[in-house]
Amino acid sequence: MLEQEVKELIIDVLQLEDISPKDIDTDAPLFVDGLGLDSIDALELGVALQKKYGISLSADSEDTRRHFASVRALAAMIESNRKQ
Repeated sequence: MLEQEVKELIIDVLQLEDISPKDIDTDAPLFVDGLGLDSIDALELGVALQKKYGISLSADSEDTRRHFASVRALAAMIESNRKQ
């Protein structure tokens, strides 16, 4: 399942040793309140997503901010890019 893959990627890329995929709520915010990621984490995660899934992201785009809202949003964005 793609959402599981995204959770595993987040854990691997950001070296979150104390967290397992089941600890990450699919709909929880990735930044501030939810997982508590910051802009550096977003950059690292964005690079990893580009490498793994071949998608392009713009750091300043409102769409990119929306896609990084949650694991579900990231998975939906990856899925829509795969179909194009």
